[in-house]
Formats: sequence, structure tokens, C-alpha cells
Amino acid sequence: YVAAVYEHESILSPDPTALVDRQSALELMGRNLDIYEQQVLAAARQGAQIIVFPEDGIHGFNFTRSSIYPYLDFVLHSHSEKWNPCREPYLFNDTEVLQRLSCMALKNKIFLVANLGTKQPCEHTDPHCPSDGRYQFNTNVAFSDEGVLVATYRKHNLYFEYAFDTPPEPDYRFFDTSFAGKFGMFTCFDILFFEPAVNLIRQYNLKQVVYPTAWMNQLPLLSAVEFQQAFATAFNVNILAANIHHPTLGMTGSGIYTPVKSFIYHNMEGYGGKLIVAEIPVITTDDKANLEKAPSRVSENEHLPPLFYAEMMYDNFTFIPVWGEKGELQVCASSLCCYLNYQRAVLTNELYALGVFDGLHTVHGTYYVQACALVKCAGLSFSTCGQEVTDATALIDFQLWGNMSTPYIFPLLLTSGITLDFADHMGWKNHHYFISKNRTSSGLLTAALYGRWYEKD
Repeated sequence: YVAAVYEHESILSPDPTALVDRQSALELMGRNLDIYEQQVLAAARQGAQIIVFPEDGIHGFNFTRSSIYPYLDFVLHSHSEKWNPCREPYLFNDTEVLQRLSCMALKNKIFLVANLGTKQPCEHTDPHCPSDGRYQFNTNVAFSDEGVLVATYRKHNLYFEYAFDTPPEPDYRFFDTSFAGKFGMFTCFDILFFEPAVNLIRQYNLKQVVYPTAWMNQLPLLSAVEFQQAFATAFNVNILAANIHHPTLGMTGSGIYTPVKSFIYHNMEGYGGKLIVAEIPVITTDDKANLEKAPSRVSENEHLPPLFYAEMMYDNFTFIPVWGEKGELQVCASSLCCYLNYQRAVLTNELYALGVFDGLHTVHGTYYVQACALVKCAGLSFSTCGQEVTDATALIDFQLWGNMSTPYIFPLLLTSGITLDFADHMGWKNHHYFISKNRTSSGLLTAALYGRWYEKD
């Protein structure tokens, strides 16, 4: 099928904490929706059957609970009745944004997924009801090619979003299409947690995911395109990921991903939005990862390089330098041991290190991580390992594996200029998860196994 995602540079309110009236709010959102309208038309002309827009793309961000209120549309989250906002605009008040999105889908005969703020009144008898008598949700909406509202999803894992409420229960939401079957949906920070993202995919055996996000890149392990690709690979799904474009805030990185190929956009220099359109195969069955011979155990070497510690992604990693043109290394932390076999074509003047972390990550969210990571350091001293790096020249053949305690492993493979590569082989062998690659397409930035041990969150 043909899919489209749009990385949108949203027109933002000059002062998101200011209190404005509904009319002013609609005016600002209308300017963003005008751009959406052009992009839906452009995507439809290229044959796209579905288009996905980013999180916060219509209203922006950094609101307070009261300042966002005029920007919120009313939406019913129960799905008993099918509503077409374009054809039945008068059913509910405050649905102007939904009406415009519905009309774009209908006019261009395309499935459309967008993110907006929504409100729902609640009774004080409801124990979860906020004191101001209403819920405010960060919401994805999906419209069919007829303009019918076919699914709504309320973001569960909020990322410092004080304007919004967490829904009382996680939503498991998907919608059906004639061209690719069921699409599941969740938003941004949700991708790092079991609920509802992983549970949704497993419970309903979903193979396609739509994913609006407003993601701030964090190298070396959590740049947007790197993690989106790893998720598609780890769960054997297609992901249509639309990010917002604000390079000054570190926000860029969208793409259309299959487990073996990706069409991405990552641009920290330029301004303006970017439409990606690609034809991708419908995934129907579980093709198991292509396994190869088990990695050999690392021989005990008396002259192992020194261990050192450095902070990476706000976590205290234990590292070992990767010296010379080839070698076998191991490094352990608590119950996790990481192993590396490597060979370099040419020795370059770049320092690489193999790092391990097994513990609770506590900055910007709390979640348990088990990571084995081969990273390029920012300089030649140990203290630069774990810093953000965007360019590399070293071409390395490697096999990386670890005795992970969780089945949820995200294989990361990032190359120079924030481009992606694909492992030759990966999977489980003898209670170890491994990833191997002969010769990356360009210099290696990061090769990592990012494990999420959800039960220990």
C-alpha cells in the first residue's frame, strides 16, 4: 500500500500561557490546518491511501491547563455510533478542527490520522474527575476515506504535559482498512512503555502502526528515526511515524518503516515541513528473524583494556574501550554481560567504546533499561564516551550480544549523518540476544541492544 507521513513545522502561539478566546485559538489552528490541507492533497495525488500528521501539530505546545482550553475540541470517546463531522457538523459544539480534518479525508478519499487536544466534561461523582469538572486529553483521531471518525486514542504516557490528563484506563485503539487491515495507534512517549503500545500490538496481533510524535532527539540511543526503526524491527510491524519539525528544540525525524527497509527524514539544519510518501508491503504473518550460528564465547584475555565509567543518556554506563583493528571484548554490570567481536577495515583516529547499563533510568521519566551499546565517543578521551555524536568514518564488522533478562529488545543501528542501516542477522541464541553486521553503509555511530524490562518499572 502507499503511505504518507508529514513532518510539520507548526505555527506556534507566541505566548502559549496567555489566555485567549476560542476565535483566536481557531485562527492559529486554522493556519496549521491550511498546511495540512495542502499536504493531504499532495499525498493523495501521489497515490497515498493513508496520511499521518505529528503530535501537537495543530495547536503547538507549552500550554498550561487553562491556556490550552480554547484550543480543545469536544470528542466522544465511546465508539457506539459512527460520526462523520464533515457531513454532520452540527451534532456537537466545539468540533471545528475535527470537521476540517474529516473534510480533508473525505475530499481526498484518504485515511487521515492527526493529533489534537480534546475535552470531555465529567461529573464530580467520578473519582478521577479533575477539580475544574473536565478531562483534557492529548488525542489522536483517525478518519476513514469517507471522513468517518473511526478511532480516537488518548495518550497514556504523558511527557511533562501539564495541560493534559492521563486517561483512567489505557486505550487500545485500532481501525480497519481495506488496503492493509488493522492499524493500531499510540503517541510519542508511549513507544517506551508496555501499556498500551506493546500490549496493543500483542493482544490484537497488529502489523501496522500509526504514530504521531513530538520527539526531542537524544543521541546516542534515542534519536527519533533510530528508535522508530528499532521498534518496527523488534515487533515485526510497519510504522508510519510523523514527528514535528523544530530543529532549535532538537525535534525532527519521521519515517515510514518496515522491519527491513525505511524511508526517513532527519534534518537539523533546514526549516519547513517534509512529506514522505512510500509504497510498502502489507505484513501478514510473523517472519521470524533470520538466525545464524551462535556467537563464540569471548576468550579470557589477560590484557583486556581498562574499564571506565561515563554518563550516557543520564545513566551511569560501564565502558571498555574498543581499541585496535580487531578483538573480542566483554563488559558486565549487575546481571547483564555484553560481548563484542569486531574487526575494522581501516584504523581511523576515532575512539569507540562498548558500554553496559542494567538499571532504572530516572531522568525525564522512570523506566528500567538493559542496554549493550557500541558507540563512537565524541573525542579521544574516555570522558567523551556517551556524548552526542553525529558523524563517523569507521566501518566496523561486528557481532554484539548480551544475556538480556527481558524479551523486549530494540536493535539500534545508526550511521554517520543520522542515517539508518540494517543488521545482517539478529535474534535469540542460547539465552543471549545478538545483532551482527558486516560493513555498515557509512561510518558507525551506534550499534546497540536497548532492552526494556517493563516489569521492573
